[in-house]
Amino acid sequence: MYIKRHMENSIAKVSKMFGAVLLTGPRQVGKTTLLKNFVGSMTYVTLDDPLLLQAAINEPRTFFKDFPPPVFVDEIQYAPNLFPYIKIYIDKEKSKGQFFLSGSQQFQMMKNVSESLAGRIGILHLLGFSLREINGLEFNKPFLPNDEYFNARRKDLIETPYKDIWYIIHRGSMPELVANPDFDWQSYYASYVKTYIERDVRELTQVGDEVKFIKFMTVIAAFSGQLLNLASISREVGISPPTAERWLSILKASNIVYLLEPYHNNLTKRAIKTPKVYFLDTGLMAYLTRWPTPETLQVGAQAGAFFESFVIAEIIKSYYNAGILEPPIYFYRDKEQNEIDLLIYENGTLYPIEIKKHADPSKSDIDAFAVLDKIPGINRGPGGVVCMYDHLITLEGEDKAIPVSYL
Repeated sequence: MYIKRHMENSIAKVSKMFGAVLLTGPRQVGKTTLLKNFVGSMTYVTLDDPLLLQAAINEPRTFFKDFPPPVFVDEIQYAPNLFPYIKIYIDKEKSKGQFFLSGSQQFQMMKNVSESLAGRIGILHLLGFSLREINGLEFNKPFLPNDEYFNARRKDLIETPYKDIWYIIHRGSMPELVANPDFDWQSYYASYVKTYIERDVRELTQVGDEVKFIKFMTVIAAFSGQLLNLASISREVGISPPTAERWLSILKASNIVYLLEPYHNNLTKRAIKTPKVYFLDTGLMAYLTRWPTPETLQVGAQAGAFFESFVIAEIIKSYYNAGILEPPIYFYRDKEQNEIDLLIYENGTLYPIEIKKHADPSKSDIDAFAVLDKIPGINRGPGGVVCMYDHLITLEGEDKAIPVSYL
């Protein structure tokens, strides 16, 4: 059964603007299923097929004579030498929506795309199911904590019970696990990690020690929601800082992790410059850090980090699904330890967000917002606390308690 993806609208829009559409994202988030559903009976070619891959690599000049556009090429990263021929076709025919491409590896692929297809290709990032998609909602606007957003969101809302949220956080957002509640969680993620390392990681870098790479992923998962400290991580894993940096770039480029940059401008001299790291699939995060059930996770020492990672990922999905490649999101922390979990920058205004796993929000949760009012030149918009409380209510001024169901 196909579950409707919010990315469909963005694919439709981008395919009318560019000759080619490239859909990237982690392995098994549903890129192929989504594009197959979108393109219908269009010719489909997967470079997972060794004979087709051989033809693409050895005979790129004739590949699109054998498979003339419009065409959907899956796993395009295996044959980046096709990109110049895609460019030639687009420049000659000047028609839109001729190539639909997908791939789980951004690293090498992006370099080839930027060199060959600048201005000719629309790029979109797909992650696992969002809470909105799991609940079957149509609403697909990017999250912003203002009245316009909340008024629209209220019209298409399903309140997700507290217990169900922890089940979703623990199970993760991979389509196969969402669509098949009877699939064994442990076996799925064990296979996922093995496939990810064998297919994506091994082909792109000489990792050498796969056991250490898995340990590296596990340590990063344990650090989700914290300031990135590669020196500490590299010591814990037993690798050099340059290796840690290279391995992090792999996780980042394959959309396993997201680096949330700190907000600073010329007037915020006291703001720190180190990013925070977040795992984008909390199910994979739970598997790596060995939380076997939603119940143990909910009461465990990492519960706050998991809830924060889940909320950040949901907000990122709301932007990616709307076709926004670079979500305008940051966090704030200064040398006096004032911290705001999330800042959304929109039209010259900063919207502050705190993320708390509790169900009893209070004014003290938003005390740190006042620090923004002291920075010259900053226009602060309404904000709030994303939490487990079940009603959207005002805490103070324009700042609200925001139920997780409103993401």
